[in-house]
Amino acid sequence: MKQLLGFILIGAGCVVGVYVGLWVCLVGGIADIVNGYNIGNTGLAMFGLMKFVFAGIVGWLSAGILVAPGVILIGDE
Repeated sequence: MKQLLGFILIGAGCVVGVYVGLWVCLVGGIADIVNGYNIGNTGLAMFGLMKFVFAGIVGWLSAGILVAPGVILIGDE
């Protein structure tokens, strides 16, 4: 049962990491930069730039939050 939960956590971590890293930060950051430029809001554009720059780190961290316990559960026998 622990191994099944571990595999579920690892799969969920991969999905969450890809979603947060690619969609929320990378694509959302680009959209925020474009929207901030179009409406003249430099704060929104800078926030979008920060999301874009840190997309990889945020994606890995959000995946690691679920993957690490999953690996521990699989290894725990």
